[in-house]
Amino acid sequence: MTISIPFGRAVATAIAAGGVVTVLASSAAAATYEVGPGQQYQSLEQVRDLVGPGDVIELQGDAAYSGDLKLKKSGTAGAKITVRGVRKNGKRPVIRGGDQGIKVMGSHYVLEGLEITGSARSCLVHSGNDLTVRDTVVHDCPKHGILGTDTESGSLTLDHVEVYRAGSGLKYHSIYIATDEKAYPGSVFRMQHSYVHDVNGGNAVKSRAERNEIYYNWVESAEYHVLELIGSEEFPAGVVREDSDVVGNVLRKTGGGPAIRLGGDGSGDSFGRFRLVNNTVVLAPGASSVLRLFEGIESVEVTNNVFYQTGGAPIAKLMRSKEAKWSLGHAKISGRNNWIPEGSGEVPTTWTATIYGDDPGFADAKGLNLVPTSGSALCDAGTAPGNAGDAPIPHPLAAPSASPPPRALLKLGTSMQRPQSGRLDIGAYERGTHAPARNVAEDVREAGQALVAEVSAEAAEEMGAEMDADTDTDSDMDDAAEGFACSAVRGRRVGSGAGVVSALGLASLSARRRRRRARRAGR
Repeated sequence: MTISIPFGRAVATAIAAGGVVTVLASSAAAATYEVGPGQQYQSLEQVRDLVGPGDVIELQGDAAYSGDLKLKKSGTAGAKITVRGVRKNGKRPVIRGGDQGIKVMGSHYVLEGLEITGSARSCLVHSGNDLTVRDTVVHDCPKHGILGTDTESGSLTLDHVEVYRAGSGLKYHSIYIATDEKAYPGSVFRMQHSYVHDVNGGNAVKSRAERNEIYYNWVESAEYHVLELIGSEEFPAGVVREDSDVVGNVLRKTGGGPAIRLGGDGSGDSFGRFRLVNNTVVLAPGASSVLRLFEGIESVEVTNNVFYQTGGAPIAKLMRSKEAKWSLGHAKISGRNNWIPEGSGEVPTTWTATIYGDDPGFADAKGLNLVPTSGSALCDAGTAPGNAGDAPIPHPLAAPSASPPPRALLKLGTSMQRPQSGRLDIGAYERGTHAPARNVAEDVREAGQALVAEVSAEAAEEMGAEMDADTDTDSDMDDAAEGFACSAVRGRRVGSGAGVVSALGLASLSARRRRRRARRAGR
């Protein structure tokens, strides 16, 4: 995640994904347009055509703004246009109503700190390239919540985004993404640290993007699929293979029917490679299946996942594959070290080291705290994810480094560091992943308040070094995380083979530990 805060000629950039913060100087002045009650501009329409690369629109909170906003100007990859909500009285600015709340038609945009609601057709539309949406709530959308157009759309990142009470019937979805494989080849839809719930209809998350990266989210749905990753409708099947990497999520199916569909939907085949690693999948009683492989598909790898049906009953069908059309002429299914209920049906014979049991050992399954307890069958039972099989997806995520917060602690903007000690636990959580991190918006606001209006390149570099410095609190938290370990593994194995981090993640665990050891050694 990259957070850009302009201060005259300086741009403070906080990079959280890798856990490092740097502050860089901008070579050109960037304008800031303040919009809202009592400001120079009263509406977004007044400034949308004034902005250019690097400019920022600051939208005052605790106020409502009309929907049907079209953002057509473009930034650049190095100087994006930012629309930032500035909280007032603890409230975001609200974009309300219209046919489409916000439609981003230009490229290289960041939207952050917004609330978008009540638009008749789609609350947020992605129709450009390189859009990042973070710390934003989208809700009460009678049709699509977030929509990516079939053409003219490129890469999209949803980071700490909440979507609820959206979708309708079978055709309208909480999140529905596509990418233009001709205009923007190689585009990626990444969704991370986000929360999708209380779905009114359709799929919770549906994507036809060329590549999907679904990391560390909590997604739940009572209607159609929790997650549907399929092929493009606009571009011929087989021209571009659509791959998906799904790592470290909680996917909760609260109604009947299958939880996850991969491959196609009857209107677009992906012929893709799918990788599901360290996810926790929870089904309602009576759900028909976990994984539904449908039409054009190349390979599926399933490793270190826990599949659980509420109440502990067997799952009727782990993987329904009779509708799959394998692009290589035969099934390419691999999997290792998955936990499933004893007596479950249609478990792939190619899975190895599967663990069967009656209880995975969650901290509180009824209360949806899905962190494993000491003695859980999930503890230390995973394997290094790697990339199994001879049809792997390119550039997979390494071992999971984060987790979604337990549902009882879910709050938009929180992130969870996954402890890195010993062998991986199975599922989305590691024993010891028990406390919420700080809120993204709070970190951004405090970082902004700490910076002066004008800073030189030298001052910016010095500030970056200070922000990257270790703290005793971070050290104590790291040590506490290392203290949690799984003491036993139970269950039947068949086949072969708290840490807390703020959203700005000031340094990686290993870097902090090296610095801490150096200080203690007096170096």
